[in-house]
Amino acid sequence: MASDQAHQKDRTFPTAAGIFFGLGLGGFFDGIVLHQILQWHHMLTSAGYPDTSLTNLKINTLWDGLFHASTYIFVVVGLVLLWRTSHRSRLWWSAKLLIGSLLMGFGLFNVVEGLINHQLLGIHHVNETVPPSEWLYWDIGFLVWGAAMLIGGWALYRSGVRKSPRGAV
Repeated sequence: MASDQAHQKDRTFPTAAGIFFGLGLGGFFDGIVLHQILQWHHMLTSAGYPDTSLTNLKINTLWDGLFHASTYIFVVVGLVLLWRTSHRSRLWWSAKLLIGSLLMGFGLFNVVEGLINHQLLGIHHVNETVPPSEWLYWDIGFLVWGAAMLIGGWALYRSGVRKSPRGAV
């Protein structure tokens, strides 16, 4: 029995891996769904490169690609962290911790990207297919959605922490 308790204490959950995976998934969702499928915006459509000419579309496609490359790096970092944790200790597999940390990363991506790219830099907005007077509403909705994922993910994560063996996170 004491051996089982010691074994449980040695198990850890790679929280940072989940957050990086969530950051990457958030970026891929933005790039694939909002940039490519819905074509609501591209990286620089509000920064003087509206997608109204082939030249501007090429510039935006390049910057969209660089954006995807950065989100790819988040996923690779998450994979490396997961790999390293799985080889150094026993993993504590927990759906609540995994989903919670993924949601925290996804929500964090939306909040940071929304604040920096949409509000601070103004290089693009969530939905540029609507009249510019409505862009702020879409941007705020994106921020609220990100904050809800971040808060919900944190709550789920904390619930998973309470149910995990001491020292698993």
